[in-house]
Amino acid sequence: MITTKHVLGLVALLGLSACASVDTASRNDTGITSAPAAIAAPAGATEAAPRLAQIALTGYEVEVPGYLKVSEANAYIPRADIVWRGDAPGDRYRQVEAIFEAGLAQAAPTLQGGVPAHAKITVRRFHGLTEKARYTTGGVHNIIFDLALYDPATGALLRPVETVHADMRALGGNRAIEADAAGQTQKVRVTEHLRRTLLEELTQPGGHENARLGVIQALNYAR
Repeated sequence: MITTKHVLGLVALLGLSACASVDTASRNDTGITSAPAAIAAPAGATEAAPRLAQIALTGYEVEVPGYLKVSEANAYIPRADIVWRGDAPGDRYRQVEAIFEAGLAQAAPTLQGGVPAHAKITVRRFHGLTEKARYTTGGVHNIIFDLALYDPATGALLRPVETVHADMRALGGNRAIEADAAGQTQKVRVTEHLRRTLLEELTQPGGHENARLGVIQALNYAR
């Protein structure tokens, strides 16, 4: 558990990073520095559920609950469940749903020839980067969702519902600008990351293992 004392300690560490360099975009030179990756992120996943030997994905659905809080604040780590700037302003719930659907659609052709299964994803948190973070420090895409697999014929749950933590390092500064110019936008990178995450979760014995991404990741979980 991350306590208030731990959070204050993390903030202090961030303050000590003023001498570190950051790949800050030249068009937004604020002098903000990156945080040291000194503190391990939380393990981030529930105890591994029993794996299916191999599944054939027969269908899928994605739910982004309406009770999740959306923030459009241009802060480094807004207090919200959904923070997304990879699409034009609009229905953030539907935009996040579409990204998960795209990841599932790209993973589906690999998931054939096994136990028929229908997947349901329920999104719990989806943090991209705000404009301020993307063009200065970068950060972490903080993504959490529940994954359930059902028998498509009977509706029976095939294994316990599992909470998946799928954090990913987010580009910042000039690296973010260069990635955008090369077509590797936040949306493209996150969709590909979700495709890989889902394949690992559905095919590997231990499922997907969340990355350890240091102080910013720990701050995400502390909020």
